[in-house]
Amino acid sequence: MYQYHCLNQISEEGIREFTEEYAPVSRAEEADAILVRSAAMHEMEFGNKLKAVARAGAGVNNIPLDRCAEKGIVVFNTPGANANGVKELVIAGMLLASRDIIGGINWVQENEEDGNIAKDTEKAKKAFAGCELEGKKLGVIGLGAIGVLVANAAVSLGMDVYGFDPFVSVDSAWRLNRSIHHAKTADEIYKECDYITIHVPANESTKGMIDGNAISLMKKGVVLLNFARDVLVEEEAVIDALVSGQVKHYVTDFPTPVIAGVKGAIVIPHLGASTEESEDNCARMAARQIRNYLEHGNIKNSVNYPDCDMGLKGKNIRILLLHHNIPNMLGQFTKILAEDNINIADLSNKSKGGYAYTMIDIDSEITLEAVEELRAVKDVLKVRVIK
Repeated sequence: MYQYHCLNQISEEGIREFTEEYAPVSRAEEADAILVRSAAMHEMEFGNKLKAVARAGAGVNNIPLDRCAEKGIVVFNTPGANANGVKELVIAGMLLASRDIIGGINWVQENEEDGNIAKDTEKAKKAFAGCELEGKKLGVIGLGAIGVLVANAAVSLGMDVYGFDPFVSVDSAWRLNRSIHHAKTADEIYKECDYITIHVPANESTKGMIDGNAISLMKKGVVLLNFARDVLVEEEAVIDALVSGQVKHYVTDFPTPVIAGVKGAIVIPHLGASTEESEDNCARMAARQIRNYLEHGNIKNSVNYPDCDMGLKGKNIRILLLHHNIPNMLGQFTKILAEDNINIADLSNKSKGGYAYTMIDIDSEITLEAVEELRAVKDVLKVRVIK
Protein backbone atom coordinates (compact mmCIF):
# COMPACT_ATOMS: atom_id res chain seq x y z
CA MET A 1 0.00 0.00 0.00
CA TYR A 2 1.33 3.41 -1.00
CA GLN A 3 0.34 6.57 0.85
CA TYR A 4 0.08 10.08 -0.57
CA HIS A 5 -0.52 13.55 0.86
CA CYS A 6 -1.90 16.64 -0.90
CA LEU A 7 -0.45 19.96 0.27
CA ASN A 8 -3.01 21.83 -1.86
CA GLN A 9 -6.44 20.90 -3.12
CA ILE A 10 -5.79 18.63 -6.09
CA SER A 11 -8.36 18.01 -8.80
CA GLU A 12 -10.43 14.87 -8.28
CA GLU A 13 -9.54 13.94 -11.87
CA GLY A 14 -6.01 13.37 -10.64
CA ILE A 15 -6.93 11.61 -7.42
CA ARG A 16 -9.02 9.15 -9.44
CA GLU A 17 -5.82 8.02 -11.17
CA PHE A 18 -4.79 6.26 -7.96
CA THR A 19 -5.89 2.65 -7.49
CA GLU A 20 -7.02 0.88 -4.32
CA GLU A 21 -3.31 0.34 -3.63
CA TYR A 22 -3.05 4.04 -2.72
CA ALA A 23 -4.40 5.77 0.36
CA PRO A 24 -4.43 9.46 1.34
CA VAL A 25 -2.81 10.45 4.64
CA SER A 26 -3.31 13.64 6.63
CA ARG A 27 0.36 13.99 7.64
CA ALA A 28 3.05 14.66 5.02
CA GLU A 29 5.60 12.85 7.21
CA GLU A 30 3.77 9.56 6.60
CA ALA A 31 3.57 9.85 2.82
CA ASP A 32 5.42 8.00 0.07
CA ALA A 33 4.50 10.85 -2.30
CA ILE A 34 3.36 14.45 -2.01
CA LEU A 35 1.21 16.30 -4.54
CA VAL A 36 1.52 20.08 -4.48
CA ARG A 37 0.50 23.15 -6.44
CA SER A 38 1.60 26.45 -4.89
CA ALA A 39 2.25 25.55 -1.24
CA ALA A 40 5.72 26.56 -0.02
CA MET A 41 7.85 23.53 0.86
CA HIS A 42 11.21 25.15 1.62
CA GLU A 43 10.73 25.00 5.40
CA MET A 44 9.22 21.50 5.45
CA GLU A 45 10.90 18.55 7.09
CA PHE A 46 10.70 15.44 4.93
CA GLY A 47 9.90 12.02 6.34
CA ASN A 48 12.16 9.06 5.58
CA LYS A 49 9.34 7.40 3.65
CA LEU A 50 9.04 10.22 1.11
CA LYS A 51 10.10 9.09 -2.35
CA ALA A 52 8.53 11.63 -4.71
CA VAL A 53 7.03 15.11 -4.94
CA ALA A 54 4.81 15.95 -7.91
CA ARG A 55 4.06 19.57 -8.73
CA ALA A 56 0.71 19.89 -10.54
CA GLY A 57 2.06 22.63 -12.79
CA ALA A 58 5.31 23.69 -14.42
CA GLY A 59 7.02 26.03 -11.95
CA VAL A 60 8.90 24.47 -9.03
CA ASN A 61 10.29 27.52 -7.23
CA ASN A 62 8.19 26.54 -4.18
CA ILE A 63 10.10 23.25 -3.81
CA PRO A 64 13.66 22.85 -2.40
CA LEU A 65 15.03 20.88 -5.35
CA ASP A 66 18.59 20.45 -4.13
CA ARG A 67 17.54 19.32 -0.66
CA CYS A 68 15.14 16.83 -2.21
CA ALA A 69 17.84 15.51 -4.53
CA GLU A 70 20.24 15.00 -1.62
CA LYS A 71 17.58 12.95 0.16
CA GLY A 72 16.87 10.85 -2.93
CA ILE A 73 13.43 12.42 -3.40
CA VAL A 74 12.46 12.73 -7.07
CA VAL A 75 10.61 15.95 -7.92
CA PHE A 76 8.27 15.91 -10.90
CA ASN A 77 6.46 18.71 -12.70
CA THR A 78 3.83 18.60 -15.43
CA PRO A 79 5.14 20.53 -18.46
CA GLY A 80 2.57 21.08 -21.17
CA ALA A 81 -0.43 19.99 -19.10
CA ASN A 82 -1.60 23.60 -18.71
CA ALA A 83 -0.20 24.83 -22.02
CA ASN A 84 -3.52 25.41 -23.77
CA GLY A 85 -4.91 27.47 -20.91
CA VAL A 86 -1.84 29.72 -20.91
CA LYS A 87 -1.87 29.98 -24.70
CA GLU A 88 -5.46 31.23 -24.71
CA LEU A 89 -4.67 33.87 -22.09
CA VAL A 90 -1.63 35.05 -24.08
CA ILE A 91 -3.88 35.57 -27.11
CA ALA A 92 -6.36 37.40 -24.85
CA GLY A 93 -3.48 39.55 -23.58
CA MET A 94 -2.54 40.57 -27.12
CA LEU A 95 -6.16 41.50 -27.84
CA LEU A 96 -6.41 43.53 -24.63
CA ALA A 97 -3.24 45.39 -25.57
CA SER A 98 -4.23 46.06 -29.20
CA ARG A 99 -7.79 47.20 -28.49
CA ASP A 100 -8.60 49.27 -25.40
CA ILE A 101 -11.25 46.77 -24.35
CA ILE A 102 -10.70 47.40 -20.64
CA GLY A 103 -11.04 51.17 -21.05
CA GLY A 104 -14.21 50.73 -23.08
CA ILE A 105 -15.81 48.40 -20.55
CA ASN A 106 -14.92 50.78 -17.71
CA TRP A 107 -16.52 53.69 -19.63
CA VAL A 108 -19.77 51.75 -20.01
CA GLN A 109 -19.84 50.91 -16.30
CA GLU A 110 -19.15 54.53 -15.36
CA ASN A 111 -22.01 55.70 -17.59
CA GLU A 112 -24.52 52.93 -16.85
CA GLU A 113 -27.16 55.43 -15.67
CA ASP A 114 -26.86 57.58 -18.79
CA GLY A 115 -30.23 57.45 -20.55
CA ASN A 116 -28.53 58.36 -23.84
CA ILE A 117 -25.74 55.79 -23.46
CA ALA A 118 -26.39 54.20 -26.86
CA LYS A 119 -26.03 57.57 -28.61
CA ASP A 120 -23.12 58.74 -26.45
CA THR A 121 -21.30 55.49 -27.10
CA GLU A 122 -20.84 56.44 -30.75
CA LYS A 123 -18.97 59.57 -29.68
CA ALA A 124 -17.00 57.98 -26.84
CA LYS A 125 -15.79 54.83 -28.60
CA LYS A 126 -13.16 56.71 -30.62
CA ALA A 127 -11.14 57.03 -27.43
CA PHE A 128 -10.87 53.25 -27.22
CA ALA A 129 -10.02 52.47 -30.84
CA GLY A 130 -7.04 50.25 -31.48
CA CYS A 131 -5.38 48.09 -34.10
CA GLU A 132 -5.87 44.55 -35.40
CA LEU A 133 -3.46 41.68 -34.87
CA GLU A 134 -3.58 40.47 -38.47
CA GLY A 135 -0.44 41.42 -40.34
CA LYS A 136 1.51 42.38 -37.22
CA LYS A 137 4.78 40.71 -36.28
CA LEU A 138 4.86 38.53 -33.17
CA GLY A 139 8.11 37.35 -31.62
CA VAL A 140 7.97 34.21 -29.47
CA ILE A 141 11.01 33.65 -27.26
CA GLY A 142 11.00 30.06 -26.03
CA LEU A 143 9.41 27.31 -28.12
CA GLY A 144 8.45 24.77 -25.53
CA ALA A 145 4.95 23.41 -24.99
CA ILE A 146 3.36 26.85 -24.51
CA GLY A 147 5.50 28.81 -26.97
CA VAL A 148 4.70 26.43 -29.83
CA LEU A 149 0.96 26.70 -29.20
CA VAL A 150 1.13 30.50 -29.02
CA ALA A 151 3.16 30.70 -32.24
CA ASN A 152 0.81 28.40 -34.16
CA ALA A 153 -2.30 30.20 -32.87
CA ALA A 154 -0.85 33.55 -33.91
CA VAL A 155 -0.26 32.22 -37.42
CA SER A 156 -3.95 31.27 -37.55
CA LEU A 157 -4.78 34.87 -36.62
CA GLY A 158 -2.84 36.12 -39.64
CA MET A 159 0.21 37.34 -37.73
CA ASP A 160 3.75 37.17 -39.07
CA VAL A 161 5.46 35.03 -36.43
CA TYR A 162 9.14 34.88 -35.49
CA GLY A 163 10.37 32.20 -33.09
CA PHE A 164 13.62 32.00 -31.14
CA ASP A 165 14.84 29.10 -29.02
CA PRO A 166 18.43 27.82 -29.25
CA PHE A 167 17.43 24.68 -27.35
CA VAL A 168 14.21 23.81 -29.16
CA SER A 169 13.42 20.10 -28.93
CA VAL A 170 12.86 17.89 -31.95
CA ASP A 171 9.27 17.32 -30.84
CA SER A 172 8.59 21.07 -30.61
CA ALA A 173 10.24 21.67 -33.97
CA TRP A 174 7.93 19.12 -35.61
CA ARG A 175 4.86 20.81 -34.11
CA LEU A 176 5.76 24.32 -35.30
CA ASN A 177 3.87 25.76 -38.25
CA ARG A 178 6.16 25.82 -41.28
CA SER A 179 5.46 29.50 -41.94
CA ILE A 180 7.12 30.60 -38.66
CA HIS A 181 10.39 32.47 -39.18
CA HIS A 182 13.39 31.04 -37.35
CA ALA A 183 15.17 33.90 -35.58
CA LYS A 184 18.85 33.22 -34.93
CA THR A 185 19.08 35.55 -31.92
CA ALA A 186 16.78 37.21 -29.42
CA ASP A 187 18.02 40.56 -30.74
CA GLU A 188 16.38 39.77 -34.07
CA ILE A 189 13.07 39.36 -32.25
CA TYR A 190 13.57 42.64 -30.38
CA LYS A 191 14.30 44.61 -33.54
CA GLU A 192 11.65 43.13 -35.84
CA CYS A 193 8.50 42.50 -33.84
CA ASP A 194 5.47 44.55 -32.84
CA TYR A 195 4.50 42.08 -30.09
CA ILE A 196 6.97 40.04 -28.05
CA THR A 197 6.02 37.18 -25.73
CA ILE A 198 8.46 35.20 -23.58
CA HIS A 199 8.05 31.53 -22.66
CA VAL A 200 11.32 30.40 -21.09
CA PRO A 201 12.09 28.91 -17.64
CA ALA A 202 13.53 31.11 -14.93
CA ASN A 203 17.19 30.29 -14.39
CA GLU A 204 20.47 32.15 -14.03
CA SER A 205 20.76 32.72 -17.78
CA THR A 206 17.21 34.06 -18.24
CA LYS A 207 16.50 36.11 -15.11
CA GLY A 208 16.30 39.77 -16.06
CA MET A 209 16.72 38.98 -19.76
CA ILE A 210 14.26 41.73 -20.68
CA ASP A 211 16.28 44.65 -19.34
CA GLY A 212 16.98 48.20 -20.47
CA ASN A 213 19.40 47.05 -23.16
CA ALA A 214 16.89 44.58 -24.63
CA ILE A 215 14.10 47.17 -24.57
CA SER A 216 16.31 49.74 -26.30
CA LEU A 217 16.52 47.41 -29.31
CA MET A 218 12.75 47.07 -29.61
CA LYS A 219 10.43 49.02 -31.87
CA LYS A 220 8.88 52.13 -30.34
CA GLY A 221 5.38 51.22 -29.20
CA VAL A 222 6.09 47.51 -28.82
CA VAL A 223 3.75 45.34 -26.75
CA LEU A 224 5.58 43.07 -24.32
CA LEU A 225 3.87 40.00 -22.83
CA ASN A 226 5.10 37.94 -19.89
CA PHE A 227 3.14 34.83 -18.93
CA ALA A 228 6.22 32.83 -17.92
CA ARG A 229 7.86 34.26 -14.76
CA ASP A 230 8.00 37.77 -13.30
CA VAL A 231 11.79 37.58 -12.72
CA LEU A 232 12.46 37.33 -16.47
CA VAL A 233 11.71 41.05 -16.78
CA GLU A 234 13.38 43.98 -15.04
CA GLU A 235 10.22 45.81 -14.04
CA GLU A 236 11.87 49.19 -13.38
CA ALA A 237 13.24 49.18 -16.93
CA VAL A 238 9.76 48.35 -18.26
CA ILE A 239 8.19 51.17 -16.24
CA ASP A 240 10.71 53.65 -17.68
CA ALA A 241 9.88 52.35 -21.16
CA LEU A 242 6.13 52.69 -20.55
CA VAL A 243 6.61 56.29 -19.43
CA SER A 244 8.75 57.13 -22.48
CA GLY A 245 6.41 55.34 -24.89
CA GLN A 246 9.08 52.86 -26.00
CA VAL A 247 6.75 50.12 -24.71
CA LYS A 248 3.06 50.72 -25.39
CA HIS A 249 1.78 48.00 -23.05
CA TYR A 250 3.32 45.47 -20.71
CA VAL A 251 0.94 42.53 -20.24
CA THR A 252 1.90 40.32 -17.32
CA ASP A 253 0.28 37.50 -15.37
CA PHE A 254 2.34 38.31 -12.27
CA PRO A 255 1.17 41.16 -9.99
CA THR A 256 3.98 42.70 -7.94
CA PRO A 257 4.07 45.86 -5.81
CA VAL A 258 6.31 47.43 -8.46
CA ILE A 259 4.10 46.90 -11.52
CA ALA A 260 0.55 46.86 -10.12
CA GLY A 261 -1.31 50.04 -11.06
CA VAL A 262 1.33 51.37 -13.47
CA LYS A 263 -0.21 53.16 -16.44
CA GLY A 264 0.21 51.09 -19.58
CA ALA A 265 0.66 47.86 -17.65
CA ILE A 266 -2.10 45.28 -18.01
CA VAL A 267 -1.66 43.14 -14.92
CA ILE A 268 -3.59 39.87 -14.68
CA PRO A 269 -3.82 37.99 -11.32
CA HIS A 270 -1.91 34.84 -12.33
CA LEU A 271 -4.75 33.27 -14.29
CA GLY A 272 -2.67 31.52 -16.95
CA ALA A 273 -3.32 27.98 -15.78
CA SER A 274 -6.42 28.76 -13.73
CA THR A 275 -8.89 26.81 -15.78
CA GLU A 276 -10.75 23.69 -14.81
CA GLU A 277 -9.23 21.86 -17.76
CA SER A 278 -5.65 22.87 -16.88
CA GLU A 279 -6.04 21.85 -13.25
CA ASP A 280 -7.50 18.49 -14.29
CA ASN A 281 -4.72 17.86 -16.82
CA CYS A 282 -1.96 18.77 -14.36
CA ALA A 283 -3.43 16.61 -11.61
CA ARG A 284 -3.82 13.59 -13.90
CA MET A 285 -0.28 13.92 -15.19
CA ALA A 286 1.18 14.34 -11.68
CA ALA A 287 -0.64 11.27 -10.35
CA ARG A 288 0.40 9.12 -13.34
CA GLN A 289 4.04 10.12 -12.90
CA ILE A 290 3.92 9.21 -9.22
CA ARG A 291 2.38 5.83 -10.00
CA ASN A 292 4.91 5.08 -12.74
CA TYR A 293 7.76 5.87 -10.35
CA LEU A 294 6.45 4.12 -7.24
CA GLU A 295 5.25 0.99 -9.05
CA HIS A 296 7.88 0.62 -11.79
CA GLY A 297 10.71 3.01 -10.87
CA ASN A 298 10.42 4.96 -14.11
CA ILE A 299 11.17 8.68 -14.07
CA LYS A 300 9.63 11.12 -16.53
CA ASN A 301 9.56 14.93 -16.23
CA SER A 302 11.74 15.13 -13.15
CA VAL A 303 13.45 18.45 -12.48
CA ASN A 304 16.18 17.16 -10.16
CA TYR A 305 16.90 13.65 -11.49
CA PRO A 306 17.33 12.31 -15.03
CA ASP A 307 14.50 10.75 -17.00
CA CYS A 308 14.92 6.98 -17.08
CA ASP A 309 12.43 4.36 -18.27
CA MET A 310 12.72 0.56 -18.36
CA GLY A 311 9.03 -0.05 -18.94
CA LEU A 312 6.74 -2.17 -16.76
CA LYS A 313 8.55 -4.04 -14.02
CA GLY A 314 7.35 -7.49 -15.04
CA LYS A 315 8.33 -10.60 -13.09
CA ASN A 316 11.89 -9.51 -12.28
CA ILE A 317 12.92 -7.73 -9.11
CA ARG A 318 13.86 -4.12 -9.80
CA ILE A 319 16.57 -2.31 -7.82
CA LEU A 320 16.54 1.50 -7.95
CA LEU A 321 19.54 3.56 -6.86
CA LEU A 322 19.62 7.35 -6.62
CA HIS A 323 23.16 8.64 -6.24
CA HIS A 324 25.67 11.34 -6.99
CA ASN A 325 26.98 11.45 -10.54
CA ILE A 326 30.56 10.32 -10.03
CA PRO A 327 32.79 7.65 -11.69
CA ASN A 328 32.71 3.94 -10.81
CA MET A 329 29.29 3.85 -9.19
CA LEU A 330 28.06 1.19 -11.62
CA GLY A 331 31.15 -0.89 -11.02
CA GLN A 332 30.52 -0.90 -7.28
CA PHE A 333 26.86 -1.86 -7.74
CA THR A 334 27.55 -4.75 -10.10
CA LYS A 335 30.41 -6.01 -7.92
CA ILE A 336 28.13 -6.25 -4.87
CA LEU A 337 25.48 -8.14 -6.86
CA ALA A 338 28.04 -10.47 -8.43
CA GLU A 339 29.52 -11.35 -5.02
CA ASP A 340 26.00 -12.31 -3.89
CA ASN A 341 25.64 -14.49 -7.01
CA ILE A 342 22.85 -12.26 -8.40
CA ASN A 343 22.41 -12.15 -12.18
CA ILE A 344 21.56 -8.84 -13.86
CA ALA A 345 18.82 -9.19 -16.48
CA ASP A 346 18.71 -5.53 -17.53
CA LEU A 347 20.25 -2.23 -16.48
CA SER A 348 19.92 1.47 -17.22
CA ASN A 349 21.95 4.39 -15.88
CA LYS A 350 21.26 8.06 -16.55
CA SER A 351 22.69 11.28 -15.18
CA LYS A 352 21.60 14.90 -14.86
CA GLY A 353 24.02 17.45 -13.49
CA GLY A 354 25.37 16.24 -10.18
CA TYR A 355 22.88 13.40 -9.77
CA ALA A 356 22.36 10.02 -11.39
CA TYR A 357 19.83 7.20 -11.39
CA THR A 358 20.45 3.50 -11.90
CA MET A 359 17.76 0.88 -12.56
CA ILE A 360 18.72 -2.80 -12.35
CA ASP A 361 16.46 -5.76 -13.09
CA ILE A 362 17.55 -9.06 -11.53
CA ASP A 363 16.08 -12.50 -12.14
CA SER A 364 16.55 -13.86 -8.62
CA GLU A 365 15.95 -12.81 -5.02
CA ILE A 366 18.18 -10.22 -3.35
CA THR A 367 19.28 -10.57 0.25
CA LEU A 368 18.84 -7.85 2.86
CA GLU A 369 22.61 -7.93 3.30
CA ALA A 370 23.14 -7.05 -0.38
CA VAL A 371 20.62 -4.19 -0.15
CA GLU A 372 22.43 -2.81 2.90
CA GLU A 373 25.76 -3.09 1.06
CA LEU A 374 24.30 -1.04 -1.80
CA ARG A 375 23.02 1.58 0.67
CA ALA A 376 26.46 1.74 2.27
CA VAL A 377 28.21 2.67 -0.97
CA LYS A 378 29.57 6.20 -0.65
CA ASP A 379 27.47 8.76 -2.57
CA VAL A 380 24.38 6.53 -2.71
CA LEU A 381 21.42 8.65 -1.55
CA LYS A 382 18.54 6.16 -1.64
CA VAL A 383 17.95 2.52 -2.57
CA ARG A 384 14.55 1.02 -3.38
CA VAL A 385 13.68 -2.56 -4.24
CA ILE A 386 10.41 -3.31 -6.08
CA LYS A 387 9.40 -6.96 -5.96
